[in-house]
Amino acid sequence: STMSPRVPADPLWPRVAKLLLLLQLCAHGRAPRASPLPHSCPAACICTSDLLSCSRQTLQRVPRALPPTATTLDLSHNALTQLHDRWLAALPHLEALHISHNQIKDLSPQAFHNASYLRHLDMSSNHLHAVETHYFDALVSLEELLLYNNRITRVDENAFAKLSGLRKVYLSWNNLTTFPFRSVRGLGNYSLRTLDLSSNSLSSIPVEELSALPENIRNGLYLHNNPIRCSCPLYLMLQRWKQRGFSSVKDFFEEHTCKVSDNVPRSLIKFLKYSHMFENCSAGPEDVHPVPFPVMVGQTPLLTCNTSLPAAATTYMWISPHHEPIKHPGNSNRSLEVYRNGSLKIAVAKPWHSGVYVGLAINSPHNFSRLCEVNVTVHYPKPDGEIFSTGLTTLLGCIVSLVLVLIYLYLTPCRCLSCCKKPAPLSPPQECSAQSSILSTTPPATDAPNRKVSANKHVVFLEPVRETQNGKIRLALGEDFPDAKHPKVLQLKSDSESISSVFSDTPIVS
Repeated sequence: STMSPRVPADPLWPRVAKLLLLLQLCAHGRAPRASPLPHSCPAACICTSDLLSCSRQTLQRVPRALPPTATTLDLSHNALTQLHDRWLAALPHLEALHISHNQIKDLSPQAFHNASYLRHLDMSSNHLHAVETHYFDALVSLEELLLYNNRITRVDENAFAKLSGLRKVYLSWNNLTTFPFRSVRGLGNYSLRTLDLSSNSLSSIPVEELSALPENIRNGLYLHNNPIRCSCPLYLMLQRWKQRGFSSVKDFFEEHTCKVSDNVPRSLIKFLKYSHMFENCSAGPEDVHPVPFPVMVGQTPLLTCNTSLPAAATTYMWISPHHEPIKHPGNSNRSLEVYRNGSLKIAVAKPWHSGVYVGLAINSPHNFSRLCEVNVTVHYPKPDGEIFSTGLTTLLGCIVSLVLVLIYLYLTPCRCLSCCKKPAPLSPPQECSAQSSILSTTPPATDAPNRKVSANKHVVFLEPVRETQNGKIRLALGEDFPDAKHPKVLQLKSDSESISSVFSDTPIVS
């Protein structure tokens, strides 16, 4: 009887137990989803919000679990030998990839697929032997490509054909003997600013093709430290680039070398620094200076090139002084317009429009020819008042000069004793003239008691006397003048009286 009340309650315990078991299973089921493995940071890497650094970890393969938030991935200074296909699919926001200082020899056809946002790729200091067409054709947003210090001996002609936004390519310190310069002449490569081919094994370069490249590419085309065969066209082209101020020659002037003889491997000279052996090189078409074209601010100039090319198969393009390619109909804000016949119009000339404009003719995506170069100089017009002021100043200067000459010729006192006009004999001498007092032998009207006389000496005393005339002090001569009656002395006396009468302020009595 005591146990009967507990029997009806027994069926509830299994239900409670099942409920507790379900709660425990649900709790265990949610645990793995709390910290999913794909979002975890690899053990050999350092992760921040958008940076993933796995540098200097002696990695032989790329870690599998990569956080998808990374925009920069650093795998440099490891032991990677290959990159498997589509390995960047886990990083949809990746913009910069550093894989320098590894041992990668080649790339699979789909190594860089799913990396359409990648802008910077550094594969320097690897073991690449060539640059094939499929290596980077999927990187449609690539802007900088670093391939220096590899073992590259060949670059495919279409290696950069699909990289329309490519700005900088570094291929220095490789084993290149030739380079397809036509690959950078296509319409999609006008954004290219730097092509570094220095420190390779280039033995010859097509001077005509390089001369036809747009100015923005020539400004950043580095060819120094190559055993290029010496020639007048090469020398004249690089001298021309130096005169234009291109960084590729100006910054590495002494590093440009050429090979004198193919039979002597080490016959390299710094031909731009020691250019005396090229003094007899005649100037070619590349050395023609741009045509000067002065323009006033606010005018609408029209630049034209003389051409006889067929208009149906030819399109035209201009390179602005700011290295901007301008095709028909013009630039984005229409301040510069290109017509179908190849003329370039500057809507409203401003000072910043000054510079050299290069006109190009395009017959095919890889066939360019330079038509002309025009050096536009935009000036401010001079105000009319300034022009009038300048002319008036010049006229006044001439008049003043003429007046001074007349004064000098006609109003200057006569200083020649023999050419001055003699006055009348009754004209009194000038009392304040020292010359008249010294040379005169006529004693004063009255003898002053304090006058000093030295005997037997030819001395002239300038002692003042007491007697004055017209408020002026008279000067006395020594009395003892032995040769007073000598003709020369008399003549000197007569001349002195004439000078005294000319400069005297007393009236002349006739």
